[in-house]
Amino acid sequence: MPDTTGRGSGGARGERTVSQAQHERERERRHKRAAFLRELDEAKELRDRVQPRRARAARMRQQMRMRTFRW
Repeated sequence: MPDTTGRGSGGARGERTVSQAQHERERERRHKRAAFLRELDEAKELRDRVQPRRARAARMRQQMRMRTFRW
């Protein structure tokens, strides 16, 4: 009777399947992360267009932070 659990004599094949599953999950995670970062950039651009005064003030604060940062 063949072993259908993926363990036993077909161990190498089972490990390959686990490795493939890990790669698939990693690929899916990276895809979701990229989509999230794209949407985040779009949201920031939209906020800057809708609230230009607030966006300008935020840019000024960021510039001050960078000027006073010690490397």
